[in-house]
Amino acid sequence: MNRTPAPSPRRTVLAAAALAAVASLTLTGCMAGEDAESAGPAGGELNIDFATYNPLSLVIKEQGWLEDELAAENITVNWIQSAGSNKANEALRAGAIDVGSTAGSAALLARSNGSPIKAIDIYSQPEWAALVTNADSDIKEIEDLRGKSIAATKGTDPYFFLLQALEAGGIDPSEVTVQNLQHADGRAALANGSVDAWSGLDPIMASAEQDGATLFFRDIDFNTYGFLNATEDFLAESPEVAQMVVNAYEKAREWAKENPEETAEILAEVAGIDVEIANAVIIDRTNLNVDPAPGEAQRAVLEKIGPVFVESGDVSSQEQVDEALDTLFDDSLVRNADPAAIEASS
Repeated sequence: MNRTPAPSPRRTVLAAAALAAVASLTLTGCMAGEDAESAGPAGGELNIDFATYNPLSLVIKEQGWLEDELAAENITVNWIQSAGSNKANEALRAGAIDVGSTAGSAALLARSNGSPIKAIDIYSQPEWAALVTNADSDIKEIEDLRGKSIAATKGTDPYFFLLQALEAGGIDPSEVTVQNLQHADGRAALANGSVDAWSGLDPIMASAEQDGATLFFRDIDFNTYGFLNATEDFLAESPEVAQMVVNAYEKAREWAKENPEETAEILAEVAGIDVEIANAVIIDRTNLNVDPAPGEAQRAVLEKIGPVFVESGDVSSQEQVDEALDTLFDDSLVRNADPAAIEASS
């Protein structure tokens, strides 16, 4: 046959469908021509996450920009919610998503342990983690945590925030009991008294604060940036789609900076929280006006937290951390980003 199929921009075209198409052509003896051309693009899928801790993902999903952009390529956009950086990392490693949102610390942890991901965009510089307790608690400072139980989601920024806070307070991790609970479950455990403290994450943390919880220890320097990560396979096999994703992110950044109240309303709806809480998260605790290219600013933060991975046993050696840090960043898509390309086609 001399039929030339339209190029597929995605590797996720189902193998069974492709084999069925080949079998059909073989049985019918179909040659290039009207029938072949009517088949159209083979299409594919973009599997991408959204998360309440990544406001730009919520804007893109709400506006439908990627769906508009990729419809002509017959590519379906599948949005999968990430409940935390650890869940996003699990999905990236399993190939369940092509693009996922994590904290910088979680991205470095994943790469240090062999996950083939690249950080392709910095979506925010948030103060999204702090140590939280109930208003009537006798815990007032880090030193009061000795001998206490603390909820934290391992593999996420709040977990590494906790480890750094303990170090700052001169407390060995062995002197506390860490309950590995997903963020929402950690808040519930604090509320019902199952734990003494919680290393929280916004917007859940802001909601708890409105309900009377106390943020007794904060330090923005212990928070790492918001990283948008992609699998290496996706970047190699679908560079044009990857560029569209980053274009959409940079358009969303412009939109969110110009429309903070509307961004907060989107967050409130998705997270099921009051608009006042969402405003606190977006306006008071999230800096979107950052250089989106992953580089030296993020490296400086992660160089401080890398040794914590080794000390806590989350990574076997500092060499693994160093190699991961040297290979994690890919700023090429951000450098070529064109937000207007999305706007022109939508």
